[in-house]
Amino acid sequence: MKYIITLFFLTTVSFGGFSQNVDAKNNESTHLKAIDKVPVYPGCRGKNNESLKKCMSKKVQKYIQKNYNTSIFKSLGFKSGIQKIFVQFKINKEGKVVNIRVKGSIPEIEIEAIRVINSIPKMKPGIHEGKKVNVLYSLPIIFQLH
Repeated sequence: MKYIITLFFLTTVSFGGFSQNVDAKNNESTHLKAIDKVPVYPGCRGKNNESLKKCMSKKVQKYIQKNYNTSIFKSLGFKSGIQKIFVQFKINKEGKVVNIRVKGSIPEIEIEAIRVINSIPKMKPGIHEGKKVNVLYSLPIIFQLH
């Protein structure tokens, strides 16, 4: 059986029942569109935020594809179809992934998503008005099971 992981990297603050207050003044959490420099994934280089976001999207997609244990679907008896997991996390002022929240249909799939997202490498943190800031990310992970 073949499993294809499709990722759509979104830069939203809330989705699928998750919500988060954004307060750039108090440096709590900042949305990507509101910061001067986006967080930088290891190995990404770019001249502007847009190219850095695209690079990060590609690198995170490859990372999840490589590290997500898709055998979990077989052990749960999935034959075919689409499974979705919605993940929200923060890249903190130190560049670490924190505050991971998931929403999916099956706990085992959510647990694996948390494990993989939690292991994403440390990044260069986002910067706004010359200060490091926390940045929220939303990431739907879609599995196409064949």
